[in-house]
Amino acid sequence: MSSKNDILGNVKRHITDRYDMPDIDIQGIRYADKIAQFIDISKAVGGDAILLNEGEDINKIIGNLYPEAKVIASNLNDISIATDNPDNVPDPHQLNGTDLAIIQGEVGVAENGCVWIPQNVKEKVVYFIAEYLVIVLDKKNIVNNMHEAYDKLTFNDYGFGVFISGPSKTADIEQSLVVGAHGAKGVTVILK
Repeated sequence: MSSKNDILGNVKRHITDRYDMPDIDIQGIRYADKIAQFIDISKAVGGDAILLNEGEDINKIIGNLYPEAKVIASNLNDISIATDNPDNVPDPHQLNGTDLAIIQGEVGVAENGCVWIPQNVKEKVVYFIAEYLVIVLDKKNIVNNMHEAYDKLTFNDYGFGVFISGPSKTADIEQSLVVGAHGAKGVTVILK
């Protein structure tokens, strides 16, 4: 047994009063057009979101957005421009130098432009080490707010997931905004 389990076990044994969880029905913010709101907020947080038109080739769109990308990592079946599959690298360090990662998102949130990314690649480092990130998301999976998003979260065998909203950024160093500090310098969500 770990020390964490010991501590939690001791706390549990010493709790004398127990209460049922309250029944809370929170109605968060709602939008008349969730897709338009998601696109606007994605741009406001420094990223971009593009609505793919019927019949448009996603590979051509991505190629036009990132013409300088030479090392492109993706395990998505529809992505033919990928040069590497992050599921096939024997060592995650080999993903260093990835110009662009193209990944699958599960749930988009109109309220803040974030996308839930369950770990759907062997090496999750690709989400953070790539210079630029493209998230492919089904537009039907955009919800209004975080309350709705949490109801839809799923975990797979990896047991990891992350919300990503725009490029990595920080402003805690001498109050200067730094983009790409801890992850991708740019994020584009492509809504299919």
